[in-house]
Amino acid sequence: MLKRIVLLIVVTTLGNVFAQQNVNNYKYVIVPDTYDFQHNPDEYQLNSLSQFLFNKYGFTAIMQGDEFPEDLQKNGCLALRADVVKDKGMFLTKLHVVLKNCKDQIVFEGLNGESREKKYKVAYNKALREAFLYVKELNYKYEPLEPNSQENHDVSEVKPVKPIEVTAETTVQKTEVTAPIKKVETDSSEVLYAQPINNGYQLVDSTPKVVYILIFSGKKDFFMVKDRNATVYKLNDNWVIAETIGEDLQVKTLNIKF
Repeated sequence: MLKRIVLLIVVTTLGNVFAQQNVNNYKYVIVPDTYDFQHNPDEYQLNSLSQFLFNKYGFTAIMQGDEFPEDLQKNGCLALRADVVKDKGMFLTKLHVVLKNCKDQIVFEGLNGESREKKYKVAYNKALREAFLYVKELNYKYEPLEPNSQENHDVSEVKPVKPIEVTAETTVQKTEVTAPIKKVETDSSEVLYAQPINNGYQLVDSTPKVVYILIFSGKKDFFMVKDRNATVYKLNDNWVIAETIGEDLQVKTLNIKF
């Protein structure tokens, strides 16, 4: 029995260290205005409380819909996406915190905070504050990745606000982007249909075949593309995909039907 307890402590400790090392590599946390179990934005003030607690424990938390810092506009993968999950419990309110990266991979998942309070607002707030004690234990401190590290190559470096200007003749005016624009195409012939999925959309053609999976970044009309070094965003009423291939930035418009 003692050996099992010691083993559990060792595994938990190693897990916390691993999570801390990963979490520290992200500069921001984006907090949604609505969690899956909520009926209204910031219901019971849980989302604003989440932002407050993240900031209290050293993070820089940004509420979904707020203006992004310039570096986050260029690189959406600098931020973790926060989620709070409600678990079932008899006469208990149980919540735990989850942090995912721009590829929708879980970087941190805490244990449940619990409350037996009968009033919803009191119960949710108490459970959330307890759940954030596991976030506190991370002792978060931002540690930028080395410029040549693999994880830094797996991000998009495109501004969601006017990274380029595409005219009717498909000409381009360069703006401040880190990769040279090699090719700009307008592809309005193939219609892609947006189907809602958890935390984003999948774009399918008429086959239907899944062409892209879009992950919501926390900013309106700006998505990360799963498993690709690309972003999809709205530019001058057109949907655009910008993808870094090698050292070049290739951009084209998409015909998306929502």
